Amino acid sequence: MSAASPRRGALEALQREMRACRRCLTAGYDVFPRAIFSGPFGARVMTIGQAPGITEKDAGRPFNAGSGKRLFQWLAAAGFEETDFRATQYMTSVTKCYPGRTGNGSGDRVPTRAEQALCLPFLEREIELVDPALIIPIGRLAINLFYDSRLPLGKIIGTEKEVDGRWVVPLPHPSGASRWHQSPDNRRLIEQAIVLIRRHRQQLGL
Repeated sequence: MSAASPRRGALEALQREMRACRRCLTAGYDVFPRAIFSGPFGARVMTIGQAPGITEKDAGRPFNAGSGKRLFQWLAAAGFEETDFRATQYMTSVTKCYPGRTGNGSGDRVPTRAEQALCLPFLEREIELVDPALIIPIGRLAINLFYDSRLPLGKIIGTEKEVDGRWVVPLPHPSGASRWHQSPDNRRLIEQAIVLIRRHRQQLGL
């Protein structure tokens, strides 16, 4: 048995646990209980989004809608093709289940801090067991796991940092509802982030 086999089995067990999880429902949060994540054991890159949206919930895969199209445009500029990336790299989120709509129905609800805390042990175990060399946190909730939450995105996007022996290169949320990534100055910061991601891809031989 290879040294990786116990970790592979542990990841598969974790994924079964995430699929069966009802912690948020038990705590009174009206989420749709279907954990959304994808990717194989041994992936060298991990993306971490905020939470699944309604189309992700329906399709059962991360970044499935318009925001996914924009995300994969950015990743394509870094040299990653979508089909191959989805098959070979790991995609997850801060909270695993669709949190439902906002009270006024204007969009998807942002998971509360309590919901994030309930899901955090899952994410920490995913990182440990997948063991990626590069983490790409996407959007503020994911970025806050690695960067000071008081820093504006303009001071974060286009930078990289090493955390526990892994490189972290953040991206803004690619949602069409977000105006941040539409600013010319912020697009230049995204281009800087893409350059960093491309360099790490090349160093990893991907």
